[in-house]
Amino acid sequence: MATQRILIVGGVAGGMSAATRLRRLIEDAEIVVFERGGHVSFANCGLPYYLGGVIDDRASLLLQTPESLRSRFELDVRVRHEVIAIDRAARTVRVRDLEHGTESDEHYDALILSPGANPVRPEIPGAERMLTLRDIDDVDAAMSALSGAPRTALVLGGGFIGLEMTENLLHRGIAVTLVERNPQVLTPLDPEMAEPVAARLRAAGVDLRLGAEVVALGADTAIFADGDTVAADIVIAAIGVRPETTLAVRAGLALGPRGGISVDDQLRTNDPAIYAIGDAVEKVDSLSGEQRLVPLAGLANRHGRLVADVIAGKPVVVRDALGTAVVGVLDLTIAVTGWNEKQLRAAGREIRVIHTHPASHTGYYPGAQPMALKLLVDARTDEILGAQGVGGDGVDKRIDVIATAMAGRLTASDLADLELAYAPQYSSAKDPVNMLGYVALNALEGLTPAIQWHELADELEAGATLIDVRSPGEYRGGAIPGSLNIPLDDIRERIAEIPAGRLIVHCKVGQRGHTAVRLLSQLGREAVNLDGGYLTWSAGTAAATRLVAA
Repeated sequence: MATQRILIVGGVAGGMSAATRLRRLIEDAEIVVFERGGHVSFANCGLPYYLGGVIDDRASLLLQTPESLRSRFELDVRVRHEVIAIDRAARTVRVRDLEHGTESDEHYDALILSPGANPVRPEIPGAERMLTLRDIDDVDAAMSALSGAPRTALVLGGGFIGLEMTENLLHRGIAVTLVERNPQVLTPLDPEMAEPVAARLRAAGVDLRLGAEVVALGADTAIFADGDTVAADIVIAAIGVRPETTLAVRAGLALGPRGGISVDDQLRTNDPAIYAIGDAVEKVDSLSGEQRLVPLAGLANRHGRLVADVIAGKPVVVRDALGTAVVGVLDLTIAVTGWNEKQLRAAGREIRVIHTHPASHTGYYPGAQPMALKLLVDARTDEILGAQGVGGDGVDKRIDVIATAMAGRLTASDLADLELAYAPQYSSAKDPVNMLGYVALNALEGLTPAIQWHELADELEAGATLIDVRSPGEYRGGAIPGSLNIPLDDIRERIAEIPAGRLIVHCKVGQRGHTAVRLLSQLGREAVNLDGGYLTWSAGTAAATRLVAA
């Protein structure tokens, strides 16, 4: 006889990770999974790429079936079964068979809730024709819409999913209008880091509408708040998701301040027999210790495994969430971890900001691709608070290294001493992560003070002189207004030409600026570096211009 009966509400990432881990740990338990949809285990992160034709085999998205899970793991998986109520006192759930319309009560010793999240749909006229992309039924409906050979599409939402949808619609030859209510795409990024992404979208022909709002949908059009109208044969909502908490609320389970299910450090709800995981659950933020929603597949999978360990009696530590994420669009890789500058400044944190623009690998080996990295550091403790990366190959692994360093409580300066794999086709002898560490160490020791792109205008208004230490050719190709061009190699000979007072030094990306600051400082001048150089300033001012216009 089974010694324990464990019920799981919801499959996919969290629920199925919990179910299979439980079987590996407790062979004699009875494990039953109820899934409201028709598929219990599928690659939901692959759905946009199936829609775009990058993945051409629908069957490859279906990872497991009830039959395969029964055969390998002796799991009782019931699709098209919805749990509609929980009787906590009796330890039973009420289950509705959606195909036959019957209902039954099922007893549990332990109950795991993994209900996921629901796509946000704006309540506007015509909203009924919006498509979403959360499960196999959604992607089948979208593929049906594409069979009508639409020529135009509207994507609502410039977040990770919205960008993936945009790229895949472009793959199908469809003209795309991408709408984002905020003044930038990808709000986890800071504006100067998001600007290259917006530029890439526009270069690909996307009609990018930032700071815009759709107020109604016609049969084949979309109407904006300013009265403008665009063609939209199909409309996809990728605005975001809300935690699915209906069942939890009905059962009297506690919610957190962000509207998700509240759990402790063992993933228990306020009922000790009921656990919750996945997108419906609030996580503890690694920097603030506060509750937040982090709807990421990696966390759902990890917590599915951990909740199984808790039920099996294993010692478990549920780590706080960093929110590490990555997305690819139009040959750009965009990755983030931790907090961004906007959040940190709003929270009143005293921070240092570091921008670098390294190549993906050593420049003499063919195929090196540029990237932009941003590191956010506590100015007092040197703690790493967050990082962002945008570029080609290698962005993901650099952010992963930084996320690992954050989890291990390494400081920003510690990055300089990391021993990372090097060969010319993969990196440089001084890896981009090491370079961030060198810059952080120089700032910590006071060797190279720096200002940010958004601080430059105030510095110049206060009387500072801006020195561009790039070559004359680079200067002619584009320069910051009001700057004086004195190439780095000429500073010693031309020191008399440099006006008295505070100096702001810049090059293209910051490295020559660092050398110039060290030289000028040793020549008795007060000099600071413009962090990230001309590239960061250009992206930041372009983003700021659009913000003002919005």
